Amino acid sequence: MANPNSNTAGSLEGIRVIDLTRVISGPFCTQMLGDHGAEVIKIEPPERGDIVRSQGNMVEGFSWYFAQFNRNKRSLTLDLRRDEGKAILHRLLEGADVLVENFRPGVMAKMGLDDATLRERYPRLVVGRINGFGSTGPYRDRPAYDFIAQAMSGFMGVNGPADGEPMRAAPPISDMVASQNLAFGICAALVRRERSGQGEIVETALTNGLIGMMGYLAAEFFATDRVPARTGNDHPMLYPYGLFRASDGEVAIAPSNDLMVERFLGALDMLHLLDDERFCNNARRMANREPLREILTRATEQRSVDDWIEHLNRAGVPCGRVHDLRETFDDPQVQAQQMKIELDQGAYGRIPTTGFPVKMSEAPAAVHRPVPQLGEHTLEILRELGIDEGALEALRANGVI
Repeated sequence: MANPNSNTAGSLEGIRVIDLTRVISGPFCTQMLGDHGAEVIKIEPPERGDIVRSQGNMVEGFSWYFAQFNRNKRSLTLDLRRDEGKAILHRLLEGADVLVENFRPGVMAKMGLDDATLRERYPRLVVGRINGFGSTGPYRDRPAYDFIAQAMSGFMGVNGPADGEPMRAAPPISDMVASQNLAFGICAALVRRERSGQGEIVETALTNGLIGMMGYLAAEFFATDRVPARTGNDHPMLYPYGLFRASDGEVAIAPSNDLMVERFLGALDMLHLLDDERFCNNARRMANREPLREILTRATEQRSVDDWIEHLNRAGVPCGRVHDLRETFDDPQVQAQQMKIELDQGAYGRIPTTGFPVKMSEAPAAVHRPVPQLGEHTLEILRELGIDEGALEALRANGVI
Protein backbone atom coordinates (compact mmCIF):
# COMPACT_ATOMS: atom_id res chain seq x y z
CA MET A 1 0.00 0.00 0.00
CA ALA A 2 1.34 3.42 -0.99
CA ASN A 3 2.43 5.89 1.66
CA PRO A 4 -0.29 8.60 1.84
CA ASN A 5 2.46 11.15 2.47
CA SER A 6 4.63 9.92 -0.40
CA ASN A 7 6.72 12.39 -2.39
CA THR A 8 6.04 10.39 -5.56
CA ALA A 9 4.86 12.63 -8.36
CA GLY A 10 1.14 12.25 -9.06
CA SER A 11 -0.49 11.64 -12.42
CA LEU A 12 -1.44 15.33 -12.71
CA GLU A 13 1.96 16.75 -11.84
CA GLY A 14 2.62 19.87 -13.92
CA ILE A 15 -1.08 20.79 -14.17
CA ARG A 16 -1.88 24.16 -12.58
CA VAL A 17 -5.44 24.64 -11.30
CA ILE A 18 -6.94 28.00 -10.35
CA ASP A 19 -9.68 27.29 -7.83
CA LEU A 20 -12.44 29.88 -7.36
CA THR A 21 -14.77 27.49 -5.54
CA ARG A 22 -16.05 27.46 -2.00
CA VAL A 23 -18.03 25.27 0.44
CA ILE A 24 -18.11 21.62 -0.84
CA SER A 25 -19.04 21.33 -4.51
CA GLY A 26 -15.87 22.47 -6.20
CA PRO A 27 -13.41 22.28 -3.29
CA PHE A 28 -13.86 18.50 -3.22
CA CYS A 29 -13.15 18.39 -6.97
CA THR A 30 -10.00 20.52 -6.74
CA GLN A 31 -8.81 18.55 -3.73
CA MET A 32 -9.04 15.36 -5.79
CA LEU A 33 -6.99 17.01 -8.54
CA GLY A 34 -4.45 18.09 -5.92
CA ASP A 35 -4.37 14.59 -4.41
CA HIS A 36 -3.21 13.32 -7.78
CA GLY A 37 -0.45 15.87 -8.12
CA ALA A 38 -1.97 18.99 -9.65
CA GLU A 39 -0.84 22.36 -8.28
CA VAL A 40 -3.99 23.98 -6.89
CA ILE A 41 -4.17 27.69 -6.07
CA LYS A 42 -7.28 28.39 -4.00
CA ILE A 43 -8.38 32.02 -4.36
CA GLU A 44 -10.36 33.31 -1.37
CA PRO A 45 -11.79 36.69 -0.36
CA PRO A 46 -9.47 38.65 1.96
CA GLU A 47 -10.24 38.51 5.69
CA ARG A 48 -13.13 36.01 5.65
CA GLY A 49 -12.04 33.38 3.10
CA ASP A 50 -14.12 30.33 2.24
CA ILE A 51 -17.17 30.35 4.52
CA VAL A 52 -16.46 26.76 5.60
CA ARG A 53 -13.33 27.96 7.42
CA SER A 54 -15.69 29.08 10.21
CA GLN A 55 -18.15 26.19 10.13
CA GLY A 56 -18.32 22.78 11.77
CA ASN A 57 -16.51 21.75 14.93
CA MET A 58 -13.57 24.08 15.54
CA VAL A 59 -10.55 22.55 17.26
CA GLU A 60 -8.33 25.31 18.65
CA GLY A 61 -9.81 27.68 16.08
CA PHE A 62 -9.27 25.32 13.14
CA SER A 63 -12.21 23.86 11.17
CA TRP A 64 -11.86 20.12 10.60
CA TYR A 65 -14.83 20.47 8.20
CA PHE A 66 -12.70 22.79 6.05
CA ALA A 67 -9.77 20.38 6.33
CA GLN A 68 -11.88 17.59 4.85
CA PHE A 69 -12.05 19.35 1.47
CA ASN A 70 -8.96 21.53 1.16
CA ARG A 71 -5.69 19.61 1.51
CA ASN A 72 -3.11 19.83 -1.29
CA LYS A 73 -3.80 23.49 -2.07
CA ARG A 74 -2.14 26.88 -1.68
CA SER A 75 -4.28 29.79 -0.47
CA LEU A 76 -4.18 33.20 -2.17
CA THR A 77 -6.42 35.98 -0.88
CA LEU A 78 -7.68 38.22 -3.65
CA ASP A 79 -10.60 40.64 -3.96
CA LEU A 80 -12.07 39.77 -7.35
CA ARG A 81 -14.51 42.68 -7.14
CA ARG A 82 -11.58 45.05 -7.65
CA ASP A 83 -9.93 45.69 -11.02
CA GLU A 84 -6.51 45.04 -9.46
CA GLY A 85 -7.72 41.65 -8.25
CA LYS A 86 -9.14 40.74 -11.65
CA ALA A 87 -5.86 41.75 -13.29
CA ILE A 88 -3.94 39.37 -11.01
CA LEU A 89 -6.42 36.60 -11.79
CA HIS A 90 -5.78 37.09 -15.51
CA ARG A 91 -2.03 36.87 -14.92
CA LEU A 92 -2.59 33.59 -13.11
CA LEU A 93 -4.73 32.26 -15.94
CA GLU A 94 -1.97 32.94 -18.43
CA GLY A 95 0.01 30.10 -16.87
CA ALA A 96 -2.91 27.89 -15.82
CA ASP A 97 -4.24 24.68 -17.27
CA VAL A 98 -7.56 24.56 -15.42
CA LEU A 99 -9.97 27.09 -13.90
CA VAL A 100 -12.69 25.75 -11.59
CA GLU A 101 -15.66 27.82 -10.36
CA ASN A 102 -19.01 27.16 -8.68
CA PHE A 103 -20.74 30.51 -8.99
CA ARG A 104 -24.32 30.81 -10.13
CA PRO A 105 -24.63 31.14 -13.94
CA GLY A 106 -23.85 34.70 -15.04
CA VAL A 107 -21.52 35.64 -12.19
CA MET A 108 -18.38 34.89 -14.19
CA ALA A 109 -19.69 37.00 -17.07
CA LYS A 110 -20.20 39.94 -14.69
CA MET A 111 -16.54 39.57 -13.73
CA GLY A 112 -15.55 39.83 -17.40
CA LEU A 113 -14.86 36.09 -17.61
CA ASP A 114 -17.65 34.95 -19.90
CA ASP A 115 -17.09 31.85 -21.99
CA ALA A 116 -16.24 33.75 -25.18
CA THR A 117 -13.59 35.82 -23.40
CA LEU A 118 -12.05 32.77 -21.75
CA ARG A 119 -11.91 30.88 -25.06
CA GLU A 120 -10.37 33.83 -26.88
CA ARG A 121 -7.76 34.80 -24.28
CA TYR A 122 -6.90 31.30 -23.04
CA PRO A 123 -7.59 28.82 -25.84
CA ARG A 124 -5.86 25.93 -24.04
CA LEU A 125 -7.60 26.52 -20.72
CA VAL A 126 -9.96 23.86 -19.38
CA VAL A 127 -12.78 25.59 -17.50
CA GLY A 128 -14.68 23.45 -14.99
CA ARG A 129 -17.89 24.66 -13.38
CA ILE A 130 -20.48 23.35 -10.97
CA ASN A 131 -23.91 24.84 -10.43
CA GLY A 132 -27.32 23.74 -9.20
CA PHE A 133 -29.29 23.03 -12.36
CA GLY A 134 -27.03 23.70 -15.35
CA SER A 135 -26.47 26.89 -17.31
CA THR A 136 -29.50 26.49 -19.60
CA GLY A 137 -33.18 25.99 -18.86
CA PRO A 138 -35.79 27.76 -16.75
CA TYR A 139 -34.06 27.01 -13.41
CA ARG A 140 -30.57 28.14 -14.39
CA ASP A 141 -30.64 31.19 -12.11
CA ARG A 142 -32.10 29.49 -9.06
CA PRO A 143 -29.92 29.03 -5.99
CA ALA A 144 -29.42 25.39 -5.06
CA TYR A 145 -27.99 23.39 -2.21
CA ASP A 146 -27.56 19.67 -1.71
CA PHE A 147 -30.93 19.29 0.00
CA ILE A 148 -32.71 20.93 -2.94
CA ALA A 149 -30.85 18.78 -5.46
CA GLN A 150 -31.71 15.62 -3.53
CA ALA A 151 -35.37 16.66 -3.54
CA MET A 152 -35.67 17.73 -7.19
CA SER A 153 -33.59 14.96 -8.76
CA GLY A 154 -35.97 12.21 -7.65
CA PHE A 155 -33.33 10.91 -5.25
CA MET A 156 -35.34 11.66 -2.10
CA GLY A 157 -38.46 10.32 -3.76
CA VAL A 158 -37.07 6.77 -3.90
CA ASN A 159 -35.49 6.79 -0.42
CA GLY A 160 -37.26 6.14 2.85
CA PRO A 161 -39.84 3.62 4.09
CA ALA A 162 -42.87 2.86 1.95
CA ASP A 163 -45.23 4.31 4.57
CA GLY A 164 -43.01 7.27 5.52
CA GLU A 165 -41.82 10.55 4.09
CA PRO A 166 -39.10 10.87 1.42
CA MET A 167 -35.63 10.80 2.96
CA ARG A 168 -32.40 12.62 2.19
CA ALA A 169 -29.03 10.96 2.31
CA ALA A 170 -27.06 12.24 5.30
CA PRO A 171 -23.83 13.12 3.43
CA PRO A 172 -23.98 16.05 0.96
CA ILE A 173 -24.16 13.54 -1.84
CA SER A 174 -25.07 15.88 -4.71
CA ASP A 175 -22.08 18.13 -3.93
CA MET A 176 -19.75 15.13 -3.80
CA VAL A 177 -21.10 13.47 -6.94
CA ALA A 178 -20.96 16.72 -8.93
CA SER A 179 -17.36 17.24 -7.78
CA GLN A 180 -16.36 13.72 -8.81
CA ASN A 181 -18.09 14.15 -12.17
CA LEU A 182 -16.29 17.43 -12.70
CA ALA A 183 -12.89 15.98 -11.80
CA PHE A 184 -13.49 13.21 -14.34
CA GLY A 185 -14.62 15.71 -16.98
CA ILE A 186 -11.58 17.91 -16.40
CA CYS A 187 -9.22 14.96 -16.75
CA ALA A 188 -11.00 13.90 -19.96
CA ALA A 189 -10.68 17.45 -21.32
CA LEU A 190 -6.96 17.52 -20.48
CA VAL A 191 -6.46 14.28 -22.42
CA ARG A 192 -8.34 15.75 -25.40
CA ARG A 193 -6.25 18.93 -25.20
CA GLU A 194 -3.10 16.86 -25.59
CA ARG A 195 -4.42 15.72 -28.97
CA SER A 196 -6.14 18.87 -30.18
CA GLY A 197 -4.39 21.72 -28.36
CA GLN A 198 -7.83 23.08 -27.55
CA GLY A 199 -9.34 23.79 -24.15
CA GLU A 200 -12.84 22.90 -23.07
CA ILE A 201 -15.68 24.13 -20.90
CA VAL A 202 -16.82 21.31 -18.59
CA GLU A 203 -20.01 21.74 -16.60
CA THR A 204 -21.69 19.59 -13.98
CA ALA A 205 -24.78 20.34 -11.92
CA LEU A 206 -25.88 19.08 -8.51
CA THR A 207 -29.26 17.90 -9.78
CA ASN A 208 -27.92 16.33 -12.98
CA GLY A 209 -25.37 14.31 -11.08
CA LEU A 210 -28.01 12.65 -8.92
CA ILE A 211 -30.31 12.04 -11.89
CA GLY A 212 -27.39 10.31 -13.58
CA MET A 213 -27.12 7.99 -10.55
CA MET A 214 -30.71 6.78 -10.65
CA GLY A 215 -29.52 3.71 -12.58
CA TYR A 216 -31.93 0.78 -12.68
CA LEU A 217 -34.62 2.86 -10.98
CA ALA A 218 -34.67 5.18 -13.98
CA ALA A 219 -34.52 2.17 -16.32
CA GLU A 220 -37.56 0.60 -14.67
CA PHE A 221 -39.46 3.89 -14.84
CA PHE A 222 -38.65 4.26 -18.55
CA ALA A 223 -39.68 0.67 -19.22
CA THR A 224 -42.96 0.68 -17.26
CA ASP A 225 -43.92 4.36 -16.90
CA ARG A 226 -44.46 3.61 -13.20
CA VAL A 227 -42.84 5.76 -10.51
CA PRO A 228 -40.70 3.51 -8.29
CA ALA A 229 -42.11 3.04 -4.81
CA ARG A 230 -40.00 3.72 -1.73
CA THR A 231 -38.82 0.41 -0.29
CA GLY A 232 -36.65 1.49 2.66
CA ASN A 233 -33.80 -0.97 3.11
CA ASP A 234 -35.37 -3.55 0.80
CA HIS A 235 -34.17 -3.85 -2.78
CA PRO A 236 -36.86 -2.58 -5.18
CA MET A 237 -36.48 -5.57 -7.54
CA LEU A 238 -35.00 -8.46 -5.51
CA TYR A 239 -35.93 -10.45 -2.42
CA PRO A 240 -34.55 -11.56 -0.01
CA TYR A 241 -32.15 -8.59 -0.01
CA GLY A 242 -31.86 -6.07 2.82
CA LEU A 243 -31.47 -5.84 6.58
CA PHE A 244 -32.26 -8.87 8.73
CA ARG A 245 -32.48 -8.96 12.52
CA ALA A 246 -29.94 -11.03 14.39
CA SER A 247 -30.04 -11.67 18.13
CA ASP A 248 -27.96 -8.55 18.85
CA GLY A 249 -28.43 -6.23 15.87
CA GLU A 250 -28.92 -6.17 12.13
CA VAL A 251 -27.08 -7.84 9.26
CA ALA A 252 -27.04 -6.47 5.71
CA ILE A 253 -27.51 -9.46 3.39
CA ALA A 254 -27.45 -9.10 -0.41
CA PRO A 255 -28.21 -12.26 -2.41
CA SER A 256 -28.33 -10.64 -5.85
CA ASN A 257 -29.33 -13.60 -8.03
CA ASP A 258 -30.87 -17.07 -7.85
CA LEU A 259 -27.54 -18.76 -7.08
CA MET A 260 -26.94 -16.39 -4.17
CA VAL A 261 -30.48 -16.97 -2.89
CA GLU A 262 -29.82 -20.72 -2.91
CA ARG A 263 -26.62 -20.18 -0.95
CA PHE A 264 -28.42 -17.95 1.55
CA LEU A 265 -31.32 -20.34 2.10
CA GLY A 266 -28.88 -23.25 2.26
CA ALA A 267 -26.90 -21.47 4.97
CA LEU A 268 -30.20 -21.15 6.92
CA ASP A 269 -31.11 -24.84 6.25
CA MET A 270 -34.17 -23.55 4.44
CA LEU A 271 -33.72 -24.69 0.83
CA HIS A 272 -37.18 -26.24 1.07
CA LEU A 273 -38.62 -22.73 0.75
CA LEU A 274 -37.78 -22.81 -2.96
CA ASP A 275 -40.33 -25.63 -3.34
CA ASP A 276 -43.04 -23.36 -1.93
CA GLU A 277 -44.93 -21.78 -4.85
CA ARG A 278 -44.94 -18.48 -2.96
CA PHE A 279 -41.14 -18.31 -2.99
CA CYS A 280 -40.05 -20.40 -5.99
CA ASN A 281 -38.69 -17.48 -8.04
CA ASN A 282 -37.87 -13.81 -7.55
CA ALA A 283 -41.19 -12.55 -8.90
CA ARG A 284 -43.09 -14.73 -6.44
CA ARG A 285 -40.77 -13.79 -3.58
CA MET A 286 -41.33 -10.10 -4.32
CA ALA A 287 -45.09 -10.63 -4.35
CA ASN A 288 -44.87 -12.46 -1.02
CA ARG A 289 -42.11 -10.47 0.61
CA GLU A 290 -43.73 -10.00 4.01
CA PRO A 291 -44.48 -13.66 4.78
CA LEU A 292 -40.99 -14.60 3.59
CA ARG A 293 -39.46 -11.87 5.73
CA GLU A 294 -41.27 -13.24 8.78
CA ILE A 295 -39.98 -16.77 8.14
CA LEU A 296 -36.40 -15.65 7.51
CA THR A 297 -36.34 -13.31 10.50
CA ARG A 298 -37.36 -16.11 12.86
CA ALA A 299 -34.22 -17.92 11.68
CA THR A 300 -31.80 -14.99 11.67
CA GLU A 301 -32.83 -13.94 15.18
CA GLN A 302 -31.37 -17.17 16.52
CA ARG A 303 -27.72 -16.15 16.05
CA SER A 304 -25.58 -13.09 16.64
CA VAL A 305 -24.38 -10.64 14.02
CA ASP A 306 -20.81 -11.95 14.32
CA ASP A 307 -21.98 -15.53 13.86
CA TRP A 308 -23.95 -14.65 10.73
CA ILE A 309 -21.12 -12.60 9.24
CA GLU A 310 -18.75 -15.57 9.59
CA HIS A 311 -21.28 -18.20 8.54
CA LEU A 312 -22.66 -16.37 5.51
CA ASN A 313 -19.28 -15.26 4.20
CA ARG A 314 -18.11 -18.87 4.45
CA ALA A 315 -21.15 -19.84 2.36
CA GLY A 316 -20.34 -17.18 -0.24
CA VAL A 317 -23.30 -14.94 0.59
CA PRO A 318 -22.57 -11.15 0.47
CA CYS A 319 -23.22 -9.72 3.90
CA GLY A 320 -21.94 -7.12 6.33
CA ARG A 321 -22.42 -5.45 9.66
CA VAL A 322 -24.14 -2.04 9.79
CA HIS A 323 -21.33 0.18 11.07
CA ASP A 324 -21.44 3.58 12.66
CA LEU A 325 -18.50 5.81 11.73
CA ARG A 326 -16.44 4.79 14.76
CA GLU A 327 -16.81 1.14 13.77
CA THR A 328 -16.03 2.00 10.15
CA PHE A 329 -12.73 3.70 10.92
CA ASP A 330 -11.81 0.98 13.44
CA ASP A 331 -12.45 -1.75 10.88
CA PRO A 332 -9.23 -3.60 9.87
CA GLN A 333 -10.19 -3.56 6.18
CA VAL A 334 -10.71 0.20 6.22
CA GLN A 335 -7.39 0.61 8.00
CA ALA A 336 -5.62 -1.67 5.50
CA GLN A 337 -7.02 0.51 2.71
CA GLN A 338 -5.79 3.67 4.49
CA MET A 339 -9.18 5.33 4.28
CA LYS A 340 -8.32 7.41 7.32
CA ILE A 341 -5.15 9.48 7.05
CA GLU A 342 -3.64 12.34 9.03
CA LEU A 343 -2.50 15.76 7.91
CA ASP A 344 0.38 17.47 9.69
CA GLN A 345 -1.07 20.90 10.43
CA GLY A 346 1.89 22.25 12.36
CA ALA A 347 0.70 24.16 15.41
CA TYR A 348 -2.73 22.52 15.12
CA GLY A 349 -1.25 19.03 15.36
CA ARG A 350 -2.24 16.08 13.24
CA ILE A 351 -5.70 16.33 11.70
CA PRO A 352 -7.53 13.12 10.67
CA THR A 353 -9.34 13.10 7.34
CA THR A 354 -10.66 10.55 4.89
CA GLY A 355 -8.15 8.84 2.62
CA PHE A 356 -7.90 8.37 -1.13
CA PRO A 357 -10.63 6.23 -2.73
CA VAL A 358 -8.72 5.84 -6.02
CA LYS A 359 -5.70 3.56 -5.68
CA MET A 360 -2.99 3.76 -8.37
CA SER A 361 0.05 1.52 -8.63
CA GLU A 362 2.60 3.85 -10.25
CA ALA A 363 1.49 7.38 -9.34
CA PRO A 364 -0.66 7.12 -6.22
CA ALA A 365 -2.56 9.98 -4.65
CA ALA A 366 -0.69 11.54 -1.75
CA VAL A 367 -0.65 14.43 0.69
CA HIS A 368 1.63 16.93 -1.00
CA ARG A 369 0.54 19.88 1.12
CA PRO A 370 -1.46 20.26 4.35
CA VAL A 371 -4.57 22.44 4.54
CA PRO A 372 -3.54 26.07 3.96
CA GLN A 373 -4.19 28.89 6.35
CA LEU A 374 -6.16 31.77 4.84
CA GLY A 375 -3.83 33.68 2.51
CA GLU A 376 -0.84 31.62 3.63
CA HIS A 377 0.71 31.61 0.16
CA THR A 378 -0.44 35.01 -1.13
CA LEU A 379 2.96 36.69 -1.20
CA GLU A 380 4.69 33.55 -2.42
CA ILE A 381 2.34 33.20 -5.40
CA LEU A 382 2.40 36.90 -6.31
CA ARG A 383 6.20 36.97 -6.19
CA GLU A 384 6.19 34.02 -8.56
CA LEU A 385 4.20 36.25 -10.94
CA GLY A 386 7.01 38.83 -10.73
CA ILE A 387 5.11 41.40 -8.68
CA ASP A 388 7.66 43.50 -6.80
CA GLU A 389 7.64 44.36 -3.09
CA GLY A 390 6.38 47.90 -3.56
CA ALA A 391 3.40 46.70 -5.58
CA LEU A 392 2.69 43.99 -3.01
CA GLU A 393 2.62 46.56 -0.24
CA ALA A 394 0.22 48.73 -2.23
CA LEU A 395 -2.07 45.75 -2.89
CA ARG A 396 -2.10 44.94 0.81
CA ALA A 397 -2.71 48.55 1.84
CA ASN A 398 -5.63 48.84 -0.58
CA GLY A 399 -7.25 45.61 0.63
CA VAL A 400 -6.84 43.79 -2.69
CA ILE A 401 -4.98 40.92 -1.01
